Amino acid sequence: MSGYKKVSFSELEPIACPCGTTKRAFVDLPERDASVHYLKVSKEAKIHYHKTFVEFYTILEGEGFLELDGEMVPVKPLDTIKICKGTRHRAVGEMTILNVAVPTFDPTDEHFD
Repeated sequence: MSGYKKVSFSELEPIACPCGTTKRAFVDLPERDASVHYLKVSKEAKIHYHKTFVEFYTILEGEGFLELDGEMVPVKPLDTIKICKGTRHRAVGEMTILNVAVPTFDPTDEHFD
C-alpha cells in the first residue's frame, strides 16, 4: 500500500447534507483518522452538532456567518474555524467551505435539537 491517497473533488458526486451539498474525501479509509469535505452551503442549512469528531471549516469563497452555539461569527475567504465536539453550528450565507473532520466524519453522528 502506498503512503498517500489522492482524491479529486471534481470527480466525486455531491451528497445532500444538513448544510447544503458536500463531496466527501477519505471517508472510506480503514484508518478513519480524518476526512475532507468540499461543501456548498445552502440557504436551508440546519443547526446540528457532533459528539465524536471535531471539524475545521476553511472558507474558500463567499462571505457570511458561522452560527456557533447561538453566536453569529462573521467569516470571509481564508478564515478557518475549529468547531469542537458538541458545538451547535451551521453556516449562514452563500459560501464554499473546505471542512476537515477529525477523526473521520460519521454520518450517524449528526444530531439535531
